[in-house]
Amino acid sequence: MKITFLGATKSVTGSNYLVEGAGKRFLVDCGLHQGNMEEELLNDKPFDFDVNTIDFMLLTHAHIDHSGRIPKLYKDGYSNPIYATRATCDLCSIMLPDSGHIQETEMAFKNKKRKRAGKKEILEPLYTAKDAIDCMEIFQPEDYDTLIDVAPGITIRFNDAGHMLGSAIIEVWITENDKQEKIVFTGDIGNNDIPLLSSPTMIDSADYLIMESTYGDRLHNRNDEKAMMFLNIVSETINNGGTVVIPSFAVGRTQEILYEINKIKDQHNDDEEFKREYETLMQVPVYVDSPLAVSATQVFRKNMNLFSEEIQRFIDNGDNPLEFHNLHFTKTVEDSKALNESEEPCIIISASGMCDVGRIKHHLKHNIWNPKSTILFVGYQAAGTLGRRIVDGQKIVKILGEEFTVKARVEYIEGFSGHADQQGLINFVSSFKQKLPKHIFLIHGETDAKEILKGKINEEIGDIKISIPTYGQEYTLNDECEVVQRFNNPTRKETDKIELIEKMRNLEVEIEDMKNTLKEDIILSTSSDEDIARLNKKVNELRKQIIDIMNNK
Repeated sequence: MKITFLGATKSVTGSNYLVEGAGKRFLVDCGLHQGNMEEELLNDKPFDFDVNTIDFMLLTHAHIDHSGRIPKLYKDGYSNPIYATRATCDLCSIMLPDSGHIQETEMAFKNKKRKRAGKKEILEPLYTAKDAIDCMEIFQPEDYDTLIDVAPGITIRFNDAGHMLGSAIIEVWITENDKQEKIVFTGDIGNNDIPLLSSPTMIDSADYLIMESTYGDRLHNRNDEKAMMFLNIVSETINNGGTVVIPSFAVGRTQEILYEINKIKDQHNDDEEFKREYETLMQVPVYVDSPLAVSATQVFRKNMNLFSEEIQRFIDNGDNPLEFHNLHFTKTVEDSKALNESEEPCIIISASGMCDVGRIKHHLKHNIWNPKSTILFVGYQAAGTLGRRIVDGQKIVKILGEEFTVKARVEYIEGFSGHADQQGLINFVSSFKQKLPKHIFLIHGETDAKEILKGKINEEIGDIKISIPTYGQEYTLNDECEVVQRFNNPTRKETDKIELIEKMRNLEVEIEDMKNTLKEDIILSTSSDEDIARLNKKVNELRKQIIDIMNNK
């Protein structure tokens, strides 16, 4: 058996793994790369494998960083089955066409700019909404907890991962030369306290474990802490006359947050400050601004049986967590624009969660400069994304071609993430009571998170062989797990150009800082002659750097 790692090796996006065993070749996940330019360039590169040689595919869940290149796979000629849970198939049927629509829109915008510049309109989307709709014909919906013989010598089972509706930890049994071994792919492991979903399934045995490590270096806020933090942030912002903008997938996370607030209210009957903040929250309008929202809500309602037992009891009592007072869905572009024309304090929840595409950009444009407003992040922000730059404290950001000074309050409640934290990941590895994996591969995480998690596993559980694969590495699954570099990262030859672009971006930020300093001085007359001289020297240095960059391009 062999496994080749073709994505999510140095970041948390682009999950894609090629497995070869029992005479078959199959994929696990085929996700979109998101984040920095080097990652995103991988989306447009040809697949390293011949799609016509792939016998089937297994999909852990519907998030775009795991499913987003499936339409490209289909467009390139792949036509064999894609096995996924029923809820994952339902969600992909709306999320993948939406992804295609976004890519069509983005390319149309770029081609319009090229036309105005006198260039040919030659840019094409990775795939279209129609490509995404068409690819759904090869999806094969399956149930949790059912053994499925997908090929001679290969059996699989989907287990609830507790990460999002339909998410799965996949067990794969492969028999070769009369010997059966088991590989477990975690996909994304959920928190134990995501209120709408059941806790992640604990697996008791494996020979090899391919495990995510998104939060391998940190712990989340406790359940009661994150709910109170959310309540405080919202009430303070609304009382200040501002808007709370939450970049997030529209359905699921929203209801989780409001359910948590609703759940803790009975614990604070004697707290007058809590009552005041709670009343503020219950009166403020909540707008879910996403074309996906209505359709996704229908998918959730269709799959109520996957909710946790506690939620199902609430539903039986007539308290539906998908419906609450003052919740509004904006369906049209006009509805979305109207939100930014109103001065009414409100909560706006809009995709994408990492702020790189979609309507969230418009809401950031209208609020990120306003000190009364708050940008509240409740999910992971991949390196290189606009969301990550805002969370990391960048003072000036470019949104839709325009530069903005970040004056809004920026908050990040990590405990609302759909990913298990370090302790949750350790607990998952500890659950292999019957048979610990003889080799663990850490993927889907940044370098520091993987290294820290690796050390923590060895410290708390024992001396397990742990590898941190890089792009294109092929491991032979045996006692030694020999590794070879089967494919090279196709963007490596573009490294010089990518570094050049990053240098120019950094120069843009420095220049903008200096422009703002001079503007303030014109207004306030606060700078001395020495200050101006130093600034002039800095400008000349930057000018020289730009000339050097252009001469060496």
